[in-house]
Amino acid sequence: MKSINKLYSKKRVLSGIQPTGSMHIGNYFGAVKNWVKIQDEYECIYSIADLHTITMPYNPTELKKNTFQMIIDLLACGIDPEKSILFIQSLVPEHTELTWILSCVASYGELTRMTQFKDKSAQIKSSSKNNFISTALFTYPILQAADILIYKADFVPVGKDQIQHLELSRNIAIRFNKQFGNYFPEPQPLLTDIPNLLSLADPTKKMSKSLGDKHYISLFEEEESVRKKVKTAITDTGQQQGGEMSLGIKNLFNLIKSCGKEIEYNELFEQYHSGNLKYKELKDVTSDALVELTSSFRQKKNNLMNEKEKLEGLIKKLSEKARNYASQTIKEIKKLVGLPIIYQ
Repeated sequence: MKSINKLYSKKRVLSGIQPTGSMHIGNYFGAVKNWVKIQDEYECIYSIADLHTITMPYNPTELKKNTFQMIIDLLACGIDPEKSILFIQSLVPEHTELTWILSCVASYGELTRMTQFKDKSAQIKSSSKNNFISTALFTYPILQAADILIYKADFVPVGKDQIQHLELSRNIAIRFNKQFGNYFPEPQPLLTDIPNLLSLADPTKKMSKSLGDKHYISLFEEEESVRKKVKTAITDTGQQQGGEMSLGIKNLFNLIKSCGKEIEYNELFEQYHSGNLKYKELKDVTSDALVELTSSFRQKKNNLMNEKEKLEGLIKKLSEKARNYASQTIKEIKKLVGLPIIYQ
């Protein structure tokens, strides 16, 4: 087999998503919509990052269910298995093997500066009864680096707030190359414009499932539920100090724009600035846009749910394809670092 860096002329993109339950619209507009868009331009490899999920408190039965559910969700969103490799991370054990090797060139100091470890540790302390924080939660950025480097990814789609973890991957690649020879390409950020979607119930906070059901809208949510959440959305007073648009109103505008309703967005924006905007009309337009979106995806998902056996075979095949790439990298790396290779 040729080095996986020479199999395709297209630049390679790697990204992953954790199977933590039903996808919400923030996940879609923040990442998955762009994943679908770039499939024709790049060689895309997308991972269901179940190994990352178990760094936090979790239920094993729910994890198994959510992992398969995430596959269906991504396919319903437009991830095309003919164009991209969509696989389950834990089915490619070479990820964890490379993690150990990379942990030997990763800096302890770098890990202590990872903001997500601090944030998630605080989350556990505030919500968990035993306050147990795993070592894996501290070291998982190295697994994230392994996810990227094992496929020699050229680009990783990220928002500006996610640059820190990619920088760690780059630093690890640079340090490895310096010590063992020029092997890994330094992954570059493929910056995406991520809309700042906030909770409808509390627009001072980011849309998140961890806040509770009323704080997010599922990508496959039923119409009645969507309209109820938008109807009760907090709009504040309409104006902030200095004449700025309130967070609640701005959030509804962002939702309309994210759904691709540019004409409606511009018309309502003019009404806002002229002082003629009616909040009921703003919420009605927001509801219509979201219902149109969720209804479309819900239909696609329902169709896929009837093909469970076929999908299980597909994901097994794609995960095996990903493993073929990963195993070739591990063979090459073992030679570089002086470890024996006992398989061909």
